[in-house]
Amino acid sequence: MRLFIAEKPSLGRAIAAVLPKPHKKEDGYIVAANGDTVSWCIGHLLEQQEPEAYNPEFKRWSHEHLPIIPQHWQLKVKGKTAKQVGVLRKLIKQANTLVHAGDPDREGQLLVDELIHFIDTKNSKPVMRCLVNDLNPAAVSKAVAQLRDNRDFKSLSTSALARSRADWLYGINLTRAYTLQGKTAGYKGVLSVGRVQTPILGLVVRRDIAIENFVSVPYFDVWATLRTESGETFLAKWQPSEACQRFLDEQGRNLSKPLAENVVQRISNQPASVTTVKREQKKQVAPLPYSLSALQIDAGKAFGMSAQQVLDTCQNLYERHKVITYPRSDCRYLPSEHHREASQVFGAVQKTISGLNKQPWDAFNFQFQQKNRAWNDKQVGAHHAIIPTLKSSTSLNADEEKVYSLVCRNYLAQFLPVYEFAATRATIDIQGGEFLAKANEVLETGWQVLFPRKKEDTPPLPTLNKGDSLQSLEAQLHEKQTSPPAHFTDATLLAAMTGIASHVSNPDIRKILKDTDGLGTEATRASIIELLFKRGFLQRKGKTITSTVSGRAFITALPEALTLPDMTAQWESTLSAIAQGEQKYEALMSPLSESLKQMTIESRSIIPSALNGLGSAKGFRKRKGTRRTRKSDKA
Repeated sequence: MRLFIAEKPSLGRAIAAVLPKPHKKEDGYIVAANGDTVSWCIGHLLEQQEPEAYNPEFKRWSHEHLPIIPQHWQLKVKGKTAKQVGVLRKLIKQANTLVHAGDPDREGQLLVDELIHFIDTKNSKPVMRCLVNDLNPAAVSKAVAQLRDNRDFKSLSTSALARSRADWLYGINLTRAYTLQGKTAGYKGVLSVGRVQTPILGLVVRRDIAIENFVSVPYFDVWATLRTESGETFLAKWQPSEACQRFLDEQGRNLSKPLAENVVQRISNQPASVTTVKREQKKQVAPLPYSLSALQIDAGKAFGMSAQQVLDTCQNLYERHKVITYPRSDCRYLPSEHHREASQVFGAVQKTISGLNKQPWDAFNFQFQQKNRAWNDKQVGAHHAIIPTLKSSTSLNADEEKVYSLVCRNYLAQFLPVYEFAATRATIDIQGGEFLAKANEVLETGWQVLFPRKKEDTPPLPTLNKGDSLQSLEAQLHEKQTSPPAHFTDATLLAAMTGIASHVSNPDIRKILKDTDGLGTEATRASIIELLFKRGFLQRKGKTITSTVSGRAFITALPEALTLPDMTAQWESTLSAIAQGEQKYEALMSPLSESLKQMTIESRSIIPSALNGLGSAKGFRKRKGTRRTRKSDKA
C-alpha cells in the first residue's frame, strides 16, 4: 500500500480525487479502490520541545542557564494534533511505500520529513516525493505520475531543519536574556528577540528616527527655455559643473540660491548651441510572473493590502477556488512544459474576470505561441511562479478578484510584445554652462497596455543636431524642499526585506546578499510582520507602519548588531547554500552556538532603563500550581 502524506487536508483531498474510485473515507484518511491511502498533516503536527524537557531547572528563567543548547534535539506532538499523529502512526506502519506530499518548499519538505522520521525512526520504508503546485485534477494527476525519490530533497530538508533549530536557539536564549534585563529595568512583559523580527523592527525604528531628525532645506533648479531657428521651444535643466561642487548636497542638488540666481541672469536671452544629441531605441521585456513577495509588494501598492491579507487571499484562491498555483513560492520562472497550456489558461481567466486594467479581453492581442525568458527550466526548483490555473470561478470576493487580477496580469504580459521607446538626450551649451534636455517617445506600448498608465511621457524634443544654433529665452529658477524618507508601508517594508542588501552597510556583506532571497522567507515574512504588531512593537496609521514607544526603546537598548540585518541575512545566504547542497548543517549551527555564549554574557551588562513602566504581562498565563510562565519564549 502507498501512503500519501499531504501537508494539509485540502491537498490530501485533491490527491485522493485522482486515485481510483470508489473511495472509502475514514477518520483522518481516505482509501482508494486500489488500496492507496491518503492522509494529511494539519500544518505542523510536531514542535520543538521546551527547554525544561532537557533540564527541569530550565523552567525558571535565569542567566546562569544560558545559553541553552541541546545536545540531542527532541520533538513533541502538539496537543491539538495528537489524534492525527495517531492515525498517521498506524498508517505508516501498514504502508509499503510512503509518498511525501508536503508543500513544494523547504518548510513543507521538513514538515513531512520530520513526521516520518519521528514515527519510522529506523527509516525502514522507501519514501517518494510528490510535488503539487496546482490543486486541479489534471495537474495533481501529473504530479502523482511523476514521483521522485525523496532523497533528492535531503538538502532542502536539512536547510529547513537548520533554520528551525537555529531560530529556536537564538530566540530562546536572547529572549530570556533580555526579558530578564527588562524586568530589572521595570519592563512588564517579554522582550522577544528573533533573528528576523528584531532586524525588521530595527529597520522601522531607524527610519522613524531619521524622519524625526530630518531637517528640510531648500534647493534650487534652473531651467532654460530654448527656441530653435524654426521657432520650436523646449526645456533643458542646468547641470552644475565641478566648480559648483561645494554648493551641492550628496544627491547633487544645488543648495545655493545666489548661485542659481546668477545662472538665471547669465543665460537669459543668450545664444546657445547643441553640443551632443543621442537617440537610443530601447526595449523592455515584461515583468516576470509573481513570487509571493513580489505579489505582496504590488498588492500593497495597488490596494493597500497587508502582507498577511495577500497571503490569506492567495491561500483561498489556491485551496478553495483552485484558480492559482501554489502561492508560497519564491520563484518567478515557469517550466517549459507549462507553455503549451497558455491558451487554455487564458480561457479559464476569461471565465473568471471580464478584463484587465479596465479593458475588456478583446482589447488585447495575445500571442500564445510567444515564448520568452519566463520559461526557464534551470530557474525552477521545487516550485514555480504563481500563475492562473486551468480552473475558472465565478465566486471570487473583491479582495480575491484584485489579487487574482494581478496574478493574471503578470502571466498574460508574457504573451504581448515588448515595450519599445526612443530615449533622446541632448546637451546644450549656454554661456559655458551645460544644460540637459531629454524625452522618451513610445514606439510600441506592448505589455504595458495591461498596466495602469504611469505619468505621461515627457514632451517630445524638436529635431536637434549637433552644432545647431538656439536661443535661450527667459530662464526659470525653481525652488524646492528636500524631503524626509517616507514611513514604511506593508509594501515598502516587504521590499526592504526582499532587497535587504541595500540596507546593509558592509560592502562585502552587501555583495553576498545580492544573491540571496533577503530577510526571512516567502512563507514567513507576513507572519513576522504581524507578530511585531501583536507584541506591541509596531503600529499602523492608515497605510504607514511606525514603531511604538516600546519598540523604539527596545531597539535603542539592544546591541546594534542584534538590530541590523547583516547577521540574519548572512544566515539566509548560508541556508540557501545548505538547500543547494553546497554547505553542511554545521556551517550554520557551529558558529551560532559559539556566538550565543558571548551574546548572552554581554546581555547581562545592558539595563534597558527606557523601558521602565512600559509593556504588560499579557504574554504570560497562570498555570495551576506554578508561577506565571510565558506561553512560549521562542522568538
